[in-house]
Amino acid sequence: MPTQIVIEMTPQEQARFRAELRRARRGHWLALHILLLLALHHSPSEIATFLLCARSTVYAVARDWQRGRSWPEPTKAGWPPSLTPSLQRSLLALLRKAPTAYGWCRTRWSCAALALQLELQHGIRVSAETVRRCLHALDWVWKRAKLIAKDSAPERASKRARIRGVSEQLDRREALLFADELDLHLLPKVGAQWMPRATQVEVMTPGKNERRYLAGALDLRTGQVHHCLWFRKMTGLFLELLNVIARAYPARRFDRI
Repeated sequence: MPTQIVIEMTPQEQARFRAELRRARRGHWLALHILLLLALHHSPSEIATFLLCARSTVYAVARDWQRGRSWPEPTKAGWPPSLTPSLQRSLLALLRKAPTAYGWCRTRWSCAALALQLELQHGIRVSAETVRRCLHALDWVWKRAKLIAKDSAPERASKRARIRGVSEQLDRREALLFADELDLHLLPKVGAQWMPRATQVEVMTPGKNERRYLAGALDLRTGQVHHCLWFRKMTGLFLELLNVIARAYPARRFDRI
């Protein structure tokens, strides 16, 4: 009987090896393996399992071969990248504009949307995984965007000048505060997280979506934030904030707030 070889490997080591494998076969090496295995009559599911790739990649390589795509010869430097320099420039041009500029009803690009847009513009079909690998090679990363306030106030310059004038002439017995309020939703937000396969983490909810309201004031000089909570967004929230500020800046030490 043949000897069975069992290799113990942690999930972290497997992920590291897969990343190394993707980098090593980037370009057409993976496509060559797929074509040879298809020629040996292996199924797409078997090939995807053997080569640790997606079945969509197997189907895409088969379609390219059936459509008569020309496969370049290898050079000393290896096979050319999956996306030509021209397509890479087109990809970067897409990323510099919002998807809405191209008729998409979304605020951010996904690899699948980029692949479809490249196909619409150039008639060349690429997979979302190819786009993802190319973006990593171009030193782009997937991370959360940040929201910024729209600067459309017509009196913004004059208001900033007045605030700057007050802050520059601030006396030792005066305090300059910036106040605002916000809603706190007590219903926890549920997003993607790590969990064992075939299980789903449960997050307890408080019942219906309850809210609390927070008001705060930032001291421009010290950076300290004074805040208070309230059950409703009413006058009581603002009055409670005034009480908090009054206790933090007593009249014996401050003449003006």
